Amino acid sequence: MSAAPLSASLLRQPVHLLALGFGSGLFPKAPGTAGTLVAVPAAWLLLSWPLPAKLAVVAALFVAGVWICGESARRLGEHDHPAIVWDEIVGLLATCLFLPADPRWLLLAFVLFRFFDIVKPWPIRDLDHRLGGGIGIMLDDIVAAAFAAFCLFLARSIPML
Repeated sequence: MSAAPLSASLLRQPVHLLALGFGSGLFPKAPGTAGTLVAVPAAWLLLSWPLPAKLAVVAALFVAGVWICGESARRLGEHDHPAIVWDEIVGLLATCLFLPADPRWLLLAFVLFRFFDIVKPWPIRDLDHRLGGGIGIMLDDIVAAAFAAFCLFLARSIPML
């Protein structure tokens, strides 16, 4: 399923500016990956913050994202248009909540999050198809983030020889 390309003029509307990841969602190939890349500097910054502050930021961005993504999808006339990447931005930040400030862990978080967001194992695919509006758009990426974070937890618990 290939969605119609969107015009950059949409970025003049604040809801689309945010939902389309400041324009990264307009990349013709792999817009979700481009959107996730936009989150890398913010994720790096948040890694050194205390956990309660990180949780508050991710929660606020998630709640805002429910409206942002839902409204953008409504205006575009398509549920979860590939150009809507706010959910990927928040998803990467959620993946990184418990990581140390180390670029290797951030890189692994990026790869694992993209893997689960693209492959969408159960129940991610079901959430993506069953829930409508902004909550459906956001929730499948949060579950992908949880899967990736769990893998990171397992990797961090393996003692290095």
